[in-house]
Amino acid sequence: MNGYYVVFITVPVEKSKELAEYIIQKRLGACVNVVPEVNSIYWWKGNIERDRESLLVVKTSAKKFEELLRGVKSIHPYTVPEIIALPIVAGNEDYLRWIDDSLG
Repeated sequence: MNGYYVVFITVPVEKSKELAEYIIQKRLGACVNVVPEVNSIYWWKGNIERDRESLLVVKTSAKKFEELLRGVKSIHPYTVPEIIALPIVAGNEDYLRWIDDSLG
């Protein structure tokens, strides 16, 4: 088995399913959970901004992360999209094998 990541990606609510489908169809992630709405408060260009967004929670392999990053950035509507990866340090080995199998 390889290394694995959980990747967080915020996206406009109306684009969440499109981006999730893209990730799965391109085999960049084995699973994408779509959290339909989160309220985000953040700094942008010197101002505090508030937005409704969706949060994508992607399970992928370390080998696929760079391809996932490039692919998402190429279609994401934000100038600076949030795409952050957290390593999976332990997990159900059957699930981790399933990630590998799903990603081809």
